[in-house]
Amino acid sequence: MSDMLYFFLASQIPSGVFYGVLVAVAVVFGAVGAVAGVLAYRSYRNKKVGSTQQQADAIIDLAKDEAKSLKKEAIQEAREETQKIKNDQERQFRERNSELAKQENRMNQKEEALDKKEELLLHKLDRLDVQQKELLTQQNELNKRKQDMEVSEQKIQKELERVAGLSREEAKQVLLDEMVSEARKDAAGLVRKIEMEAKANGEQKAREIVATAIQRCASDQVSEATVTTVPLANDEMKGRLIGREGRNIRALENATGVELIIDDTPEVVILSGFDPVRRQIARIAIEKLLADGRIHPARIEEMVEKVKRDMDVTISDEGEAASFDTGVFGLHPELIKLLGRLKFRTSYGQNVLRHSIEVSYIAGIMASELGLDVALAKRGALLHDIGKAVDQEIEGTHMQIGADLAKKYKESKEVVNCIASHHGDVEPMTVEAVIVAAADAVSGARPGARRESLENYVKRLEKLEEIANSFKGVQKSYAVQAGREIRIIVKPEEVNDETTVLLANDIARRIESELEYPGQIKVNVIRETRSVDYAK
Repeated sequence: MSDMLYFFLASQIPSGVFYGVLVAVAVVFGAVGAVAGVLAYRSYRNKKVGSTQQQADAIIDLAKDEAKSLKKEAIQEAREETQKIKNDQERQFRERNSELAKQENRMNQKEEALDKKEELLLHKLDRLDVQQKELLTQQNELNKRKQDMEVSEQKIQKELERVAGLSREEAKQVLLDEMVSEARKDAAGLVRKIEMEAKANGEQKAREIVATAIQRCASDQVSEATVTTVPLANDEMKGRLIGREGRNIRALENATGVELIIDDTPEVVILSGFDPVRRQIARIAIEKLLADGRIHPARIEEMVEKVKRDMDVTISDEGEAASFDTGVFGLHPELIKLLGRLKFRTSYGQNVLRHSIEVSYIAGIMASELGLDVALAKRGALLHDIGKAVDQEIEGTHMQIGADLAKKYKESKEVVNCIASHHGDVEPMTVEAVIVAAADAVSGARPGARRESLENYVKRLEKLEEIANSFKGVQKSYAVQAGREIRIIVKPEEVNDETTVLLANDIARRIESELEYPGQIKVNVIRETRSVDYAK
């Protein structure tokens, strides 16, 4: 039976577990043997001490029963352990088989996808080959048509030359003229587009800056006459001013350097002279002499000298006040005196000192809005007309005289450039110089700032209309808004919508080159077609 048990266990239990069971069984039998030996020894000892044979047998039987029980338990545990290991191996085997099946399925899917892509690529390559062949065929047909067209073109050209009587060069010139006309139309459209874009982006910002500068700069609109008049209480004062044999009037003219005009105008004496400071001294001196009542050559000379001293103080005070009001400090004392002299100088009826202060304000605001050097812009603007203080005494333009004075009194080259370039005679070196020129134009162009003579005004309007009428296609032109706008009506059959842009541009450039004017002149070209009929 033990042999059968041995073969049964060997067939059902793996070899490693089987040998482990055998070792356990051997250990059990060894333990049983040891116990039996101990019991036998005890029995032997008991025999020696008088134990009976029945006790020894009972002990042996008991040991055998215990050995059998231990053997059964060991076998049962070995079977359970073997079954557990077998189940684990079967589960792992099933999981591996499932994973391998999934991997195989994925591989099959990838192979199918690759097969489909390969078939699609082959199909596309076939289509490309077909398209390439079709393109080659079309290219050949196009080349053939091109050759046929060249031949036809040569035939048509020869026929046209024969019919029209034009040579190849003459026909080419006609085509060139047409192309030039088309190009001008395209250029007109492009100019209009560029102008619209530039106006949309830049004009609004420029308007805001200039409007802000003008709104923040409030100045009086004062217009002074170039000839000074002195009111008299009565006509008897004229005789006293003339004096015996004209000695008083000669003394006044010699002391002041101003000509006194005493005519039939009631209760008025006119002072005439190129130097406005001298006219002012003569006016104040005459007013004080008339108030004092003592009019004779000695008193005249004394009064004129006193007024001259007072005038020097007044001039310095006016220059310092202008410097303080504009925030321009550190000017040379002589420049301050020259600034003060501008109070008595007018240009087109506009007081030059007030104009300079106003230009300084406007230039400073513009420079601040644009993030530029405010101090430089205000300084250059305040001194831009400084040459007008002495332009009656020194040869040259007031721009050049002012630049030379600024150099003489150690002003920076940037300020000198602002003075020299504010009328465009010299190229501006800095953006601040451009701002000074713009501020000067704004101050001079605002309504009521300046007064022109009627003759110059009429001549400018006539010249504007003459320039506009000289262009081809112009029907009528009208100078409006005191010469600040020229409205031009063109013949619609000669000028189209596209060329009106070029016409306006050409007229504007011509006006810039031939006319001198403050501010800017708007060129407004109008094209319209009217159809009129009468119902009878």
